[in-house]
Amino acid sequence: MKNKFTTTDFIAELQFLATEQGGRKNPVESGYRPHIEFEGYADYITSGQQNYIGQETVAPGETVLAEISILSKDYFANRLYENMKFTFCEGPHTMGYGKVIEIVNKNLKANEK
Repeated sequence: MKNKFTTTDFIAELQFLATEQGGRKNPVESGYRPHIEFEGYADYITSGQQNYIGQETVAPGETVLAEISILSKDYFANRLYENMKFTFCEGPHTMGYGKVIEIVNKNLKANEK
């Protein structure tokens, strides 16, 4: 079976919640795949693999840059834009917040208005 997370779709700045804010209790490693909810698309959740730039692990409360690959590439075609905000979660629990810095997969980039 082909891995759907083989290419980077966008670069994002991620802010992990501290444990006392309801975030994780332990660090995560590159390859972490929480689900993502983009602003404006609250009714559609996708999975996104995070690969951290310049480090292998991220501790609760830390901010990091990451390459993100999402599962729902077809659904999000022409819908993402720079500075778009999103949350990343494990089940009903928010683990942190992200912001799209650069769109690598041009098929996902929203059309200019």
